[in-house]
Amino acid sequence: MSKRARASRRPVTLSRMPDHSGSPVLSLGVVGIGSWGQHVLAAFASTPRCRIAYVCDRDASTLALRAAAHPAARAVASFDAVLSDAGVDAVAIATDAPEHASLARDALSAGKHVFVEKPLALSTSEARAVVGLAERRRLKLMVGHVLEYHPALRVIEGMLERGDLGRIYYAYSQRINLGVVRQQENAWWSLAPHDVAMICRLFVAEPVAVAAQGQAMLQKGIEDVVFATLTFADGRLAHVHVSWLDPHKIRKLTLVGSSKMVTFDDMSVNEKVRVYDKGAECRQPMAAFPDAVTVRSGDIVIPKIPGDEPLRLECRHFVDAVLDGGPIRSDGAAGVRVVRVLEAGQRSLSSGGRLVRLSDVG
Repeated sequence: MSKRARASRRPVTLSRMPDHSGSPVLSLGVVGIGSWGQHVLAAFASTPRCRIAYVCDRDASTLALRAAAHPAARAVASFDAVLSDAGVDAVAIATDAPEHASLARDALSAGKHVFVEKPLALSTSEARAVVGLAERRRLKLMVGHVLEYHPALRVIEGMLERGDLGRIYYAYSQRINLGVVRQQENAWWSLAPHDVAMICRLFVAEPVAVAAQGQAMLQKGIEDVVFATLTFADGRLAHVHVSWLDPHKIRKLTLVGSSKMVTFDDMSVNEKVRVYDKGAECRQPMAAFPDAVTVRSGDIVIPKIPGDEPLRLECRHFVDAVLDGGPIRSDGAAGVRVVRVLEAGQRSLSSGGRLVRLSDVG
């Protein structure tokens, strides 16, 4: 193990005193506490070994509302006030996407560990700059790819590690509903990070090229629906369909393997994962057999999935990683990987769907 790797495992020295049990406590400021940020705030507030020191938002009514629910935290409109307090160990950033990279850089420059919502940045160069700063300052950086912490995804990961599904041929996902319509980012940047993160995690790889097509019906230049195909070096494919202009609310990922197939339906209450003992087999050489391809259809298995809330698991993972010096699952490298795919997809969207290689993105 390298010196850098050993150093990253060392517990971080924190400015706050231990709690009554003697365990160190992370002093956290949360910036951006609106529609999604309120859930991030609530999750960190319920996380063991974490104390909310600041709530921060430019909107006065939002700030007053959250401050009333967290009276022990200081309520401020200025992010600089959070960063200037030496007693704050880390910040959680849940603002609009265009601000993620700049606020993360400011926090890292101030010596704070950073949890930042997805996407990490709106360009690969910006994302890499944030990661480089975190590495130089030897600070923790975590990107909020919340579905990477979903118990259902961890169950599917286990299946893949054991080889239960055989060789994975392809995957496809749908993340569609009616609303929320963004004004500062399109459906691709708003919704696809979840699916790109999951697919890259399950494939243990990033794609080599992306082709994407979409349409902007409600606002000029802001695509409401996007269909994208991700191509991997070994021939695997993944298709991502995202939209906030659809009559159905679907949050579903399907993986097709040579032995079995599996679905992850996040809208299902009790059957989030279904494993299908289905497949097709080819006898070789095919020309020698009149029925060379045989289709097999077996049982459907519905494994029990732990009911832990992904966001709470994600927040606890960040707190534990900072306090104990452990690795982060959705770290800066994972954030860059997702942004790189998103940027390639955006270039494809802007050029009518041409195939864009990730090597051309940087």
